[in-house]
Amino acid sequence: MSVREFVILGTASQVPTRHRNHNGYLLRWDGEGILFDPGEGTQRQMLRAGVAAHDINRICVTHFHGDHSLGLAGVIQRINLDRVPHPVTAHYPASGQKFFDRLRYATAYRETVELHEEPVVRDGVLAREASYTLEARLLSHPVESFGYRLTEPDGRRMVPELLARHGIKGPDVGRLQRDGSLGGVTLDEVSEARPGQRFAFVMDTRLCDGVTELAEGCDMLVIESTFLDEDGQLALDHGHLTAGQAATVARAAGVRHLVLTHFSQRYPDPSDFERQARAAGFEGELTVAADLVRVPVPRRTT
Repeated sequence: MSVREFVILGTASQVPTRHRNHNGYLLRWDGEGILFDPGEGTQRQMLRAGVAAHDINRICVTHFHGDHSLGLAGVIQRINLDRVPHPVTAHYPASGQKFFDRLRYATAYRETVELHEEPVVRDGVLAREASYTLEARLLSHPVESFGYRLTEPDGRRMVPELLARHGIKGPDVGRLQRDGSLGGVTLDEVSEARPGQRFAFVMDTRLCDGVTELAEGCDMLVIESTFLDEDGQLALDHGHLTAGQAATVARAAGVRHLVLTHFSQRYPDPSDFERQARAAGFEGELTVAADLVRVPVPRRTT
């Protein structure tokens, strides 16, 4: 049975607090795990959340500010210590190669795992797998930053009533799916389109084209909302979003489940982010992220 869920390891921006660790997020997508932005302390948060090094197939770093990348050293060494049996691929801005190198080889350890470095140079497709295509889009931040998006291939859902009308059942259903037609009945006649699921991860950025492109039509959008709306000028100056801006993007993009995260330590009450997101008109599912929470990717609409 496939599992698609988002595991939140840390939610703080810039500095951790008593209740919020630095960033760290794991997306479970069927049999794969994609680790996003492992900040300091990610290895311990993985332990607390029940996430093992073996769960990681890809690491996606948006940019090389410390709260999004200082945990790389520990995570990479843990992958090797635990002798993860499969290759692991790392994506990160190519302009930060020197930072990745320093973190990868921060201390002495024995390399036992095949770690592929695939830096991001420009917008576009990074990988095509059976269950998703991974893409990147440039964001707007004081250092080069990329957001990531997974798109499941579109498929078709068999309609039992239509199958019964044409007398197709049992093994013949599989033959029809495989061959596209059976006894003069085409696949289109007994099925309906099933749009693939979409997930996007958007961290430190101002409003820009990349944000809207990543968010478009997403079943789940994970997006930073470092500041509240009353501090909009601070957000603009430092290359961040407010809760209202993030929610406005989600509303316009038709997002089904919005996850707000990356909160400044200046705000003690997380409910303020939910209040402002709702005030901006977002009516879908909404999660104000908290450390160690698991959020299921919404079920398909068809």
